[in-house]
This record gives sequence, structure tokens and C-alpha cells, in this order.
Amino acid sequence: MKAILTVLFCVFVSVLIAQPTQTVRGTILDSESDFPVSGAQVFITLSDSSKLKTMTNGDGVFEFLNVPVGKHLLDVKSAIYENYSSSVDVNSGKQTVLEIKVKERISEVEEVLVVAQKPGEVKNEMAMVSAQQFSVEETERYAGSRGDPARMASNFAGVQGADDSRNDIVVRGNSPLGIVYKVEGIDIPNPSHFAVSGSSGGPVSIINNKSLANSDFFMSAFPAEYGNSVSGIFDLKLRNGNYKQHEFTGQFGFLGTEVLAEGPLSKKSNASYLVMGRYSTLSLFQFMGIRIGTDAVPVYGDGAFKFNFPLKKGGQLSFWGIGGKSDIKILISEQTKYTTDLYGEGDRDQYFGTGMAVAGLTYKKSLSERTFITSTISGSIEDQHSHHNYLIRSLDTTYNGGEPTVNIRVDSIYRIMGYSYKIAHYSGMFSINHKIGKQHVIKAGLNADFLTFNMIDSVLNTEGTAFINRWDYKGQGGILVQPFFQWKYRIRENMDFTAGLHAQYYSFSNSLSLVEPRLGWKWSMKGNQKLFAGAGLHSQTQPYYIYTYHQFDANGNKVYQNKNMDFTKSVHSALGYEKNFKKGFQFKTEAYYQYLYQVPVTVNSSAFSMINQGSGFSRFFPDSLKNTGTGVNYGLELTLQKFFDRSFYVLTTVSIYDSKYKGSDGITRNTSYNGLYTANVLFGKEFKLGKKNILGIGGKVTVAGGKRYGYINLAETNLQKELVFSDSLFNERQFRDYFRADLKISWKMNARKVTHEIGLDLVNIFNTRNILGLAYAPDLANPNKEPLVEKTQLGFLPIFYYRISFKLASGKKE
Repeated sequence: MKAILTVLFCVFVSVLIAQPTQTVRGTILDSESDFPVSGAQVFITLSDSSKLKTMTNGDGVFEFLNVPVGKHLLDVKSAIYENYSSSVDVNSGKQTVLEIKVKERISEVEEVLVVAQKPGEVKNEMAMVSAQQFSVEETERYAGSRGDPARMASNFAGVQGADDSRNDIVVRGNSPLGIVYKVEGIDIPNPSHFAVSGSSGGPVSIINNKSLANSDFFMSAFPAEYGNSVSGIFDLKLRNGNYKQHEFTGQFGFLGTEVLAEGPLSKKSNASYLVMGRYSTLSLFQFMGIRIGTDAVPVYGDGAFKFNFPLKKGGQLSFWGIGGKSDIKILISEQTKYTTDLYGEGDRDQYFGTGMAVAGLTYKKSLSERTFITSTISGSIEDQHSHHNYLIRSLDTTYNGGEPTVNIRVDSIYRIMGYSYKIAHYSGMFSINHKIGKQHVIKAGLNADFLTFNMIDSVLNTEGTAFINRWDYKGQGGILVQPFFQWKYRIRENMDFTAGLHAQYYSFSNSLSLVEPRLGWKWSMKGNQKLFAGAGLHSQTQPYYIYTYHQFDANGNKVYQNKNMDFTKSVHSALGYEKNFKKGFQFKTEAYYQYLYQVPVTVNSSAFSMINQGSGFSRFFPDSLKNTGTGVNYGLELTLQKFFDRSFYVLTTVSIYDSKYKGSDGITRNTSYNGLYTANVLFGKEFKLGKKNILGIGGKVTVAGGKRYGYINLAETNLQKELVFSDSLFNERQFRDYFRADLKISWKMNARKVTHEIGLDLVNIFNTRNILGLAYAPDLANPNKEPLVEKTQLGFLPIFYYRISFKLASGKKE
């Protein structure tokens, strides 16, 4: 008996102290044809320098069993493909599933020192310049990013993210209107909660990075397959679920409570599912009666799914979707205590809600070792709705023991405004890649979108006697067609050249951009150096709701004065240099020049330009516009980065830029996004505590030039009951510079089959009161006072989360 107890005790202790392990599995594909690479050697170098080795099968699949948890190095070697090297993070609660794309060698040699893809390089082989890979694993560590892909991207050089309240992406001084989000090759609506019409961002992203694979972010001179953007492209990829193992991830945190499940759909095939959902934690607290300091609680929920079905002869069919819904009530009428610092507009109750959903079918197939096709069809809907109730209020002073108490009394309340915008997209995409020998690749395709509009908006007139319709359009929104062709020429092993043509036609406004050339060049020199350049012409539609705004002529007939607006256009050029050092260090610099033209400006002489629209929570009410405005952006960007390999990372980015424009008055002014500079310093370090525990510490410091603003027109502001800025010295004033420091602390424990993680993201640890902007806020105690107030951004905000990942049930056999 004593011997049995001794044996059981030893087994129990060995389980406690044994290092957890996990499976690492992946697929290796040709980067230009997506054809499986068989016979490639795959190595994993463990933290103790020992190596694991395997080879890919006929489907390009490799698998390692019982890999110790931790950070390891993965290498791929093949006789006809360039070597690949990357770090891989192994956790006990989830299998590590990879998709690796390698580049075919031109010359028949046994040893080539070129590495196919270094960390940070984009997946799109046609991109030569101004492109950055969005690595989910890397960016999830960034302090202050809140798990939001857009906020994570704001750490890249050339991207300004100095707004705590929104995740707008300002690229190189351009308006956020210029950003296009794509999923599986399809343009999607603004993927943000509380997204105002005519914007590309919002306070909270609908897209959850846990559903993403590594994606590409383009900032200038992007390849010909991308269109309808003059600023940047966020090309997002949804990852497949694990086709061998059912797994679950749950997270509870300040920004949301979420669940994710994935696994195999069949034991006979590699079909898989991935389903996830999230709901706002603050609204859950409110539902349970827990007070959280404000009555204006944002309520939102979102989700994503992807079902992937391998077909015969190498094809794949996937059914996927993303969606979210949000609502908020800002009830000033319930504020009875007098204060000059009211949340939101100080004279009305606001009810605001948004929603978006997109779903599609994607088919991919390698027709041969040289040819690959992709096709997607999808449908999407976006919706924004709001109404405002105007308050007539007065002050009520009472005396208690001689001490006056000032309260606010609501004398009357009535509706002043309401609107509902709905836009539906029915989209299709087809592309074909074909390799001609080892040096030439061509890609051609077509994107097409059919739109419908349902836009209703009415506002009470200034006399308060009747409602006036500003939008009441319902019907077809036209067809947007974008064909493209591009060619890549591998001049030699270390030099690539790309050329392409893009065209664009929008039937609703009868706008045509027939020829948009794109060029790119990259030279990989000795000493791990690269020189690259690119140029291109790009065009973009205007926000769709602006096309349908109408006014009335003298006879009371509707006049759609902006229906025939043309595209905004931009010429991009960029030149860059990159140097890679040992141990994952990289230095990169890029200079760029952009010229924008055909920007909508008012017919009457003014400082207005669409180049300044696209951020904030206000819509634009357009006068008659014409495409005669211009703009210029130029700058220099520097990046010094240590990629996260075994234990730490560092990312330092500096952008110095200038952004100017001309309105219809012909005066050169600063754009609203001309902060002149921005700089980020990020760092992180992981400490391994024993075999199971990892302590992570990271930080971020951001400094940026302050926002631009001007002087208000007091008479028009009082009349319209919202801020109206004067043309005089427009955007010549600037708020003080932005500064924010963040700290992130996390602890991860890898149990035998479960991974626990606790994190605390301390946003704005010094409680810096950065200025958000000006807001209309009449003072009830002093009606003659200028009715505006400076609104500050978020103060210190601790954001916590707890995450658990584990195996749900046995899936397919390993």
C-alpha cells in the first residue's frame, strides 16, 4: 500500500511540474499561386536550442505533436523555394495553426541567403512600398490598443491616432474618409459601433482581432487590385477554425464579454467552423443594477463567423460574416443639478443607434501549380438612426438654511430632428493569378457593387412651426465597377518590379476614371538592405449620403445639386530604405508626396473642402459642391523596430509631415489633420516564471501635434444651435500638443490543457487632459456667454480582462 501511494504521489508531482505541450500545425503554399508546397523541411528550434523536424505532405501540411509551450523559432527550407523564418507562440489552451507562403527561387542553386518573408512584410506579393503587415500576435501586445485593429494600426509610422474617443485612421494627413476596409476581397461598410454616416471609424470596432489572420495595411501607391480609396486600405483576412480540435476561448473585460468556439465540422474532411460573439460589459452591469458613474451607457454587441469546406481537387468554399449593433441614450433632461460641463450637446436629449452586417461566400481553387482563382459574392447593410428632443429649461433656486441650491427645471420638451440612413451593398469579386515561368506573375480581376439607398431626414425649421426634409431618397444607389490588371516581373533573385492598371466607374454620379496606373520597385541589396519605390493614381467616391442631399428651388421642387459629383483623385509617390540587423532589429525610413485634386468644395467662395471631413460624430450638410479643390501631403517617416521573437519587442515610429489644401476661395490652409508630427514608443517584455507562467509588461508613449480648429460664427451658431465656424483664419488655431502614456500588465498560466490570462491595460496613466475639441454648450446662467466649451479626451482609464482558452472535446485524431 505504501508503495502504491508513493507511485501515485510521484505521478501527481510529475503532472504538477511537467511542462505543458501543444500541437503546432500548418500549411505551406506558393506565395503567388497558392499551390501546396510538398516536401519542404520544417524545423522548430526550442528555447533550449534543441530542434524538432518534419516535412510537408502532398497537401503542403506539416504537424508537430507535443511541442512545449513558449516562444520558439520556426524555419522552412525547400530546394526550389526561398527560406522562411518566423517566431511561433505556443500555448496549452489552443493549438497553433499557421498558414505560410513562400516565394519560388528564380535560379537553380542549392543555397540562397535571401529569406522569403521577414517579420512585418505584407502577404500581398504585388506590394512594393508603403505597406505593413498587421500581425495579430504582434499587435495584440501593444499597450493602449484595446484589442482594436484600427487602434493597433495607429502605431505604424505615417498613421496618426491622437483621438481617445474614436479609432479613425488618419494616414499621412489624409481624411479618414480615404480608408477602405476589405474582408475576403470585398469592400465592407464602416466596421465600427456608433459610426456616423460619412465616416470610417468610431469609438469601438466591430471587428475582433481574435477572428483575424495576419492581414495587410496599405498607406500609399497600393497595388492595382485595390481601388475606391485615396488614402489607405485595410485588407483583413478571416482565419479558419481549427479543423482537428474543438476549442473555446472566453473573455470577460471592461470593453466586452465575449466567447469564441472553433473546431472540425466533420471527421471525414478538414471542414471547420469559427463562431464568436461579444456584448458590452457596461450594459450588462447596468442590467444588473450596478452603477458605473454615468447614465449614458453605450450598449453594443457584435459577432463573426466562418465555415470553411474543403472541396475535391483542391478547392475551398467558405461562408463568413461580420456584424454589430449599438445604441446610446444621452438624456440631458434627467440632469437636474446645474453644471457647465454637460455630456454631449447641452440643450437636447439624444437617441442614437447604428448597425452593420456583411455575409458572403468565397471560393478559392488552385487550377494548377501556376494558376489560382478567387471569387466572392456578398451582401451587406449599414444603418444609422437618431432623433433629438429639444429642451426648454430654466434654473430653479431654492434656499435651505440660507444656502442656495441651483437646480435645472425642464419647462418643455419637443422633437427637433430625426433621421434614418440605410445603405445596402450587393458585391461580387473575381480574380485570377497566373505564373508565367519563374519570373512573371499576372493577376487580373473585377470588383462590382450594386447599391440601394433609403435615407430619411427631417429637422424643425428655425421658426419651430414645421419640419423640413433634408433627405428623403429611396431607390437604387448605382453600380460601382472596378476592373484591374497587374504584372509582377522578378528581374532577378533580389529585384522585383510591378506594374498595373485600375479603372473605376460609378453609375449614380456617372463618374469614370478610365486609366489609373500603378508602379512599384524593390531592390534587396547586400547587408540585408532594401531600396523600394512606388507611384500610383487613385480615385474615390464621395460619402454616399451626400449624393442624395437635396434643397428646394423657388417653386418648391427638389434639387439634387450634388448628385453628379466626380471622384476625388490622388497621385501618390514614395521612396524608402530598409536595413535589417541581427536578432530581429529593423530600421526603415520612407519619404512620400501626395497631390490630391478634384476634391469637392463649395461653388460659392469659402474655406470648405471635403478634405477636412470624416471624423467626429457630426454629419455634413452640403451646399452646392464642385470638384475643383486640391490638397498636398508630404512627409518623412522613421521606424526602428525589434520584432518580438523570444522575450521582448521595441517599436519606435516618428512621422514629420505637412498637410495643406485649397478651398474654392483659393487660399492655402492647413487641413484639419495637419498636426505636423507624431511619434510613438512601444516596448514589451515577457518574463518566464517556471515552465507554466509568463508575466508580460508593456508600455507606450505617444506625442503628436494638436488638432486644428478656427473661430466660430456666433450668430449662425446661436441660430442653428450647433457650432458653425467662420471662414476667417479657418484651421489656423491649434490645440496644445497631445501626450499619452499607457502601461499594460498581463499574466498567463499554461495549465495542462487550459490557458488562463489576466490583463490590465492602464490607459493614460498620468491622467493627461488632452483636448478633444469644441462643443456647443449654451450657459443657462449666462445666455450672453459664447456657447462653446472645450471638451477633453479620456482621463486615466484602467481596462481589465480575463481570458480562458481550452479544449472543448476530442476532435479528429492527431
